[in-house]
Amino acid sequence: MASQSLFSKFARLWRHRWIDAGDLRRALPPEALERLGARVAASERRHSGEIRICIEAGLPWSYLRRGAPARERAITMFGKLRVWDTAHNNGVLIYLLLAEHAIEIVADRGIDAHVDKQEWAAMARRMGEAFRESRFEDGITQALEEVSALLMAHFALAEGEADRNELPDEPVVL
Repeated sequence: MASQSLFSKFARLWRHRWIDAGDLRRALPPEALERLGARVAASERRHSGEIRICIEAGLPWSYLRRGAPARERAITMFGKLRVWDTAHNNGVLIYLLLAEHAIEIVADRGIDAHVDKQEWAAMARRMGEAFRESRFEDGITQALEEVSALLMAHFALAEGEADRNELPDEPVVL
């Protein structure tokens, strides 16, 4: 049993070191990233929420050494990208870890209070279906539309109210 665990650790390490920036560019070329950034900007003009997209080829060595899950990295990036730092606490991070096809959605307390964990999990599962078919842009777009709908339902801008863009719209690629 210990050798299987060791094998699993080695396989995970190999996946994360094998996948690199080139794989990430093939999965989401610059034009796709530009379209995603434009979709975030268009979405944010309709509500006061902030959406960030973060895409990473593989986890850093420090995470792999500890056996840390993708969720831990997503939460760290939620903080580093300051998604928590919005006026209405309604930021959402959509995180993709390409090496594991892992999807994490991290929401700040303002929007999380309105959405149950099952809904976030279902959204990530639907994204995963597109990713298994190597339709990365489609999967992220679908999640972005679903997050936008939730933010519209709970944080729509009032008539004539201008969007105060608190965070950059373009996806972060690590």
